[in-house]
Amino acid sequence: MRVLVTGGAGFIGSHYVRALVGGAYPAWAGAEVTVLDRLTYAGNLTNLEPVEGGFAFVHGDICNTELLAHLVPGHDVVINFAAESHVDRSITGAGEFVRTNVQGVQALMQACLDAGTPRVVQVSTDEVYGSIDTGSWDESAPLAPNSPYSAAKAGGDMIARAYARTHGLPVSITRCGNNYGPYQYPEKVIPLFVTHLLDGRAVPLYGDGGNVRDWIHVDDHCRGIQLVAERGGPGEVYHIAGTAELTNLELTRRLLDALGAGWDRVERVADRKGHDRRYSLDDAKLRALGYAPRISFEEGLAGTVRWYEDNRSWWEPLKKRAEDLR
Repeated sequence: MRVLVTGGAGFIGSHYVRALVGGAYPAWAGAEVTVLDRLTYAGNLTNLEPVEGGFAFVHGDICNTELLAHLVPGHDVVINFAAESHVDRSITGAGEFVRTNVQGVQALMQACLDAGTPRVVQVSTDEVYGSIDTGSWDESAPLAPNSPYSAAKAGGDMIARAYARTHGLPVSITRCGNNYGPYQYPEKVIPLFVTHLLDGRAVPLYGDGGNVRDWIHVDDHCRGIQLVAERGGPGEVYHIAGTAELTNLELTRRLLDALGAGWDRVERVADRKGHDRRYSLDDAKLRALGYAPRISFEEGLAGTVRWYEDNRSWWEPLKKRAEDLR
């Protein structure tokens, strides 16, 4: 078994690689793993140090068609984590999001088609559906993205679906809610708030704090992806739902409590443009294949806070570099 993981040095991709190389997925024990990553600001080889030597690394871009034509052949499975993923960055500059999340997916799907890759998984997001007031989306819900990030992800999903329908490419699509866990780049809300609080700084809360998100630990997300890679149907979409639906106010309260801080450390800021109010996924389709999350939000959040407390050497340089670039 040879597995190509694109975007494998980012937060979710690197967790998947560590799990796969570490033996967490018995059906693929002993797999030969190749990681392709462009190593943008959010890609970090340090994320893969726990399994160093257990994979081959290629520094490159999924938009590079010549590289893909050389790299993809011979792999039994390709799992695409490569993406630009920060909504705020997409609002101030959408071009890179379209390049990676749409053009990059097309280049990768074509390379997989040309190589006759037996299994492909496109990793996506619940944000492609827009916002939902009540209930939960199933996989047949129409796409209605509201940010440049989610629009670009929806475009990549539609490219993947088109390759499945038109060419018979055996690609499945997964869509998931908000991830959290170790090694998450500290621009995302949980690591941002945790590291700010550890440094004695205020945390920024958008608008009225009433926006609702469904939280899933990255390990549960990756187990869902693995199940789809092993048993998912070609051309099918699968939801991977979380374990806690919280308003941003509720999330902030839990983080303040975990770090022993008070509401005086919260700074109210103007709401994000086009800020979706609520996301919620129905994952009955994946549960029918045997999936269930294992990590409660309480357990996962406590472990995540401890990890950032114990790993300042990982996140302090990243925050300093980001602040120096402002």
